[in-house]
Amino acid sequence: MSHPAESTQTHRDRVLICGVILPGHPQEFEGELSEVRALVGAAEGEVVGEGLIQRRERPNSATLMGKGKVEEVHQAIQRYQPDAVVVDNDLTPAQGRNLEKAWGVRVIDRSELILDIFARRAQTRQASLQVELAQNEYMMPRLRRMWTHLERTEGAIGTRGPGETQLETDRRLLNKRITDLKAELAVIERRKQRQVLSRAGQFTVGLVGYTNAGKSTLLNRLTGSDEFAADMPFATLDTRTRKWVLPDRRVVLLSDTVGFLQRLPHHLVASFHATLEETLQADLLLHVVDASHPDAGTQMRAVDDVLASLSPRLEPGVIVLNKIDRLEDPLQLHLLLGQTQAEVVHVSAKSGAGIDRLTEVVQSFLDERSSTVDVFIPVTDGRTIAIVRSMGGVQEEECLEEATMRFRVRLSAGALGVLRQRTHGTAHFELVG
Repeated sequence: MSHPAESTQTHRDRVLICGVILPGHPQEFEGELSEVRALVGAAEGEVVGEGLIQRRERPNSATLMGKGKVEEVHQAIQRYQPDAVVVDNDLTPAQGRNLEKAWGVRVIDRSELILDIFARRAQTRQASLQVELAQNEYMMPRLRRMWTHLERTEGAIGTRGPGETQLETDRRLLNKRITDLKAELAVIERRKQRQVLSRAGQFTVGLVGYTNAGKSTLLNRLTGSDEFAADMPFATLDTRTRKWVLPDRRVVLLSDTVGFLQRLPHHLVASFHATLEETLQADLLLHVVDASHPDAGTQMRAVDDVLASLSPRLEPGVIVLNKIDRLEDPLQLHLLLGQTQAEVVHVSAKSGAGIDRLTEVVQSFLDERSSTVDVFIPVTDGRTIAIVRSMGGVQEEECLEEATMRFRVRLSAGALGVLRQRTHGTAHFELVG
């Protein structure tokens, strides 16, 4: 007896989107709610109907939006029968409870949606713990909303006390879990710090930028690696560091990390601070911008705002305008850059256009912070000779009559210091020029 084949396709939540535009809310040139629409897609949801928007001078303390808009969304829910409603704003616990009562459907705010995407993308133990910590801290003030089903039996014999007890139990368990997560992350972060310290002396370059700007594609292009890169928000969560060998054989470490976003949840920024810090401590920051995006200027400002929140004096050294092969009007770039004082390079990480120029700029930056030194080593000291060659930057190499090898190297101050330590006094150094 045959049975009909069962579909193995994963269920996609049908989602209705809405939001309130408040003063100072950045404009979205691809249409209002275009970004949250992309975020829903990244969370493997399907947007139904048109996005519903209300402009207000200030949010309604009870429901965020006005009474009329709440009713309009309710009517859309009855028409489209979505699995959930995504509100493109952060909701207070009370607002979330009130909207779920009014609409009779699950309500997800912007922070919750972004946290869900991060949970889907997390690959390493550290990223998973960071996401769980952010989710738990987000959830803590909203536990009562998760227990609204108890209200259906409120007042019934044996329900009121146990319900309250269970809520308090959940709070204690959640608090303990948050404490445990922070402790485990602290251990991982200390190990990461030791790894970073072990790279002392190596010139480091960090990639920062808006999510989906093409940072991972650029990392692959420059280093020849094969890291996951996709046309979707938050394809990368973990900091990935790869060796980038420059044409003169000097080696720099190139790091790529999570992309930024407008109105990034503060719980998420706090949880990922250690991950971001590893990249932000780089000797040079490359701010990668999707130059073809109509919201490129807004996205650049959003990245600058996040950088400023992490470190007030932090500024990118080079602006990399990526995806120039998609740019329809080059005049847009002049409007985009405004009064920036940073070095600007135009590239296409996908096609390779402009990569040589970017390499020259990084080399020039490294040269400004490097010294040329002659290193004299006995020819019998193969270990020290191997160390010098492995550090890159060797410009000249010759064997002198005194059974001595001379290497002319150009190294950053940190790398030179590390080389002096590693040679244990067996080499002689002379500054050139």
